[in-house]
Amino acid sequence: MADPKRWQIGLVGYGEVGRILAEDLRQQDIKVAAYDVKLGGGQGAAMKQHAARFGVMLATSHAELTAKSDFIISAVTASQAVPVAKACADAIIRGTWFLDFNSASPGAKQRAAALIDGAAGRYVEGAVMTSVPPYRIKVPLLLGGPGARELEPLLNAIGFAAKVASDKLGVSSAVKMCRSIMIKGLEALVIESFTTARAYGVEDAVLASLAETFPGINWEKQGAYFFQRVIEHGRRRAEEVREVAETVREAGLTPWSAEGTAERQAWVADLADGGLFGPKGEQEFARSADWRTEADRILAKIKR
Repeated sequence: MADPKRWQIGLVGYGEVGRILAEDLRQQDIKVAAYDVKLGGGQGAAMKQHAARFGVMLATSHAELTAKSDFIISAVTASQAVPVAKACADAIIRGTWFLDFNSASPGAKQRAAALIDGAAGRYVEGAVMTSVPPYRIKVPLLLGGPGARELEPLLNAIGFAAKVASDKLGVSSAVKMCRSIMIKGLEALVIESFTTARAYGVEDAVLASLAETFPGINWEKQGAYFFQRVIEHGRRRAEEVREVAETVREAGLTPWSAEGTAERQAWVADLADGGLFGPKGEQEFARSADWRTEADRILAKIKR
């Protein structure tokens, strides 16, 4: 179907990213359906309420969603990128676009592409280059693969901010993964540095020194934001950084930094799952404007 506004779009994954995309697409009266393996679990009720509010049809399986879609977006956790491609390949209609939105290594994207293209679908890799919520559907998106140049104008016609990085698979993902070594690593470093500084009572001196060395960064504000994002999304981030580590291995290096980042992100996620930062789902969860509040909770926990 040439007109993307007439597409039936299928979202695999109905978490934060999937719901944002659904909202922005439905505002344009584009038909949207979704499937998430968590629909039958504890998060299912909230997903169903959201879908009903925005007129999103919920499918009961990957196969049902895929068979009814002109365009599929896979927006799941990093470790599920290839399994989702396999599940969709079994039912994909010839010529259906499949946009892989996931933060996976170049090797994983190539394996996913082989599954979709092998079933006569049209796989395009996507690399989301920053946090989705502030930008929503217009989040900077790098495309890669043989079909990227054809898909780019179709995506932009329905509100995306897509740009072709390469006709070769893996290039867009490599850009994303190498960036994540820095960004996710900086999150982990800030949490470790600031919490340790708080334990010794030297946080003001540390922040002053950082401000002198990097005057363009508001470390108080950035620190609070990093704590918020890792507390709320540490589990997903840890999975992504494990894919980052795999990317480093694929380049022939040992991913010491990436592996440490994944451990720190997962550690914070474990604390969040244990209720240290308050009940998940409440409005104030992971929203403290002062990183010290969360650092003090961590210190109280580890000193027990």
